[in-house]
Amino acid sequence: MPSDSPNPLLLWFRIVRPQTLFASLCPVAVALLVAYYRTGILNPLVAALTIACALALQILSNLINDYYDFRRGLDKKGRVGFKRALAEGLVSEGQMKRACLITLTIAILTGAGLCYVGGWSILLVGLTAILFAWLYTATDHSLSYLGIADIFVFLYYGVIASTGTMWLQLSATETLPANEVIPSLRTAFCAGAVSGLISMCVLAINNIRDIDDDREAGKRTFPVRFGKRAAEVSVGLLVLLMPVFAFFAFSPGWSMAVVLPAAYLYYRVLHAQGTEYNTCLLLAGMVNLCYVFLVWQQLA
Repeated sequence: MPSDSPNPLLLWFRIVRPQTLFASLCPVAVALLVAYYRTGILNPLVAALTIACALALQILSNLINDYYDFRRGLDKKGRVGFKRALAEGLVSEGQMKRACLITLTIAILTGAGLCYVGGWSILLVGLTAILFAWLYTATDHSLSYLGIADIFVFLYYGVIASTGTMWLQLSATETLPANEVIPSLRTAFCAGAVSGLISMCVLAINNIRDIDDDREAGKRTFPVRFGKRAAEVSVGLLVLLMPVFAFFAFSPGWSMAVVLPAAYLYYRVLHAQGTEYNTCLLLAGMVNLCYVFLVWQQLA
């Protein structure tokens, strides 16, 4: 590593893309809020393991994405998006592989504890999450290159994350009557759907920004397939669906106000150019945080 390179800890902190991690944190946080206010009890160890595993899985996906996008020549020095350490020559391919292995180990260890609590269903979630983290960019028919990654973003950064979190808390505390388990999981599903829609917006913004590079690289994202205008319309539709799922989860209340920061985000997307899309990506993370706060306000 060059002598004038940044501090290693700060470098790796940047590499894991901390600005993106709200995608995995927020659906878990919302489900924990729902679990607490429905049962009055929260298992702190299971909650901590859930958060750690969710973060590890997303970081693993980010690192795999960095490695294979660099190998394919998609990430280049001086890119419009956030800088990538491999493309900038700040880390080697070997270092990135080791980082992937370390993160995978953390995900497996934390996930093993969660499987002990939640059983085979949590094992299935964990195995498929690792599989899709790999399939996102690592193969010749990667999800991101086929333009179908949006579906998996909605599932794994939305409804699966929230429903799985709720199931883990119900399994750990065992305080809820059997006839209330399904309604609780349904609430968590709809609540997590809002975070999933926000994460879909993140992916859409990222793909709109990179439309020219993706077209050149043969990456068939939604904007490449259908055009920038269609992608912008799709973001608007996602914004409109957010208060609908919030209503299904919590009935009329504070949570539906998520549409306000989301509408502002949409306005910024419509007027963004070049590096301005990076600001929109950061704003999308803030929308997810606002949603968690609004849910807390409605449930408190």
